[in-house]
Amino acid sequence: MLFMNIEMVAKALKELGHKTRLSIYKQVVKAGQQGISVGDIQEELSIPGSTLSHHISGLSQADLIHQRREGRTLFCIANYQHLEDVIDFLKDECCVGDSIN
Repeated sequence: MLFMNIEMVAKALKELGHKTRLSIYKQVVKAGQQGISVGDIQEELSIPGSTLSHHISGLSQADLIHQRREGRTLFCIANYQHLEDVIDFLKDECCVGDSIN
C-alpha cells in the first residue's frame, strides 16, 4: 500500500460523496480493467455531456479514475489500487482501541 495522507483520502471521499459522481464511479468500477466509454456512461446514466465531463474531471483529479483515448472514443478506467488504498486507510486502525480482557 502506498502511503496515503489524510488529504488524499479526504479528496477521494469528497468526490465519492456526490451522488452523481458515485453513480459514475460505480459504472467505471463495474466495467473492469478495459474501462467504459464516456458515451456509454452518459447513455446509462442520462447525464448531459458537460455535466458528465465536470464530474469525470473531479474523479480523475482525485486519482480514482484514469482515461484512455482510442480514436475518437474516451474510456474511463478505475484506479483500483487507489480505491484499495483509501479503503485500507479507513480500516488501518480498526478496533485498535478495543481492550482484550
